[in-house]
Amino acid sequence: MPDTKPRRFWLLTLISAAAAAVVSACKNAPKPETPVAAPGPVTGPVAASKGSARSSGASSPRAYRQDGATHLYGLNADRIFKGRMPPLLYAIGVLNVEIDRVGRVTRLDWMRAPRHAPEVIAEIERTVRQASPFPAPTRLGKVVYTDTWLWHKSGKFQLDTLTEGQD
Repeated sequence: MPDTKPRRFWLLTLISAAAAAVVSACKNAPKPETPVAAPGPVTGPVAASKGSARSSGASSPRAYRQDGATHLYGLNADRIFKGRMPPLLYAIGVLNVEIDRVGRVTRLDWMRAPRHAPEVIAEIERTVRQASPFPAPTRLGKVVYTDTWLWHKSGKFQLDTLTEGQD
């Protein structure tokens, strides 16, 4: 009959290690320095005067872009162009928006500004700054995301992220 003591020893060691891993995974995570809402799906913008009332669970700037666009649409519902955009637009601009860890806009940087329409540049910048605070990028710390603004001559707009298309 073969000796089973070494086999039992390794089996008990393996079970003990697995139990230790399970117990250590169940410990509570450290509390964040600043109280923020738990990350989860963004369901709609909430305007707040002192910090964002919600957070974003996005794990990349591209994923955060969806949350930022939804936030802007919610705060500017009456200014969103409904339906497909016409073939010729008054202005198109590509803007980088830097958001800090609590959702405040810290910097705007034009990648492609509609220089022929300085009033549109000013209006887009005003709209973004007034929408602050954005959803707090809890997983990213801070984020710089890019979106394209599609501007109709009526003053209504769509963001490329949530556009209904163009004829």
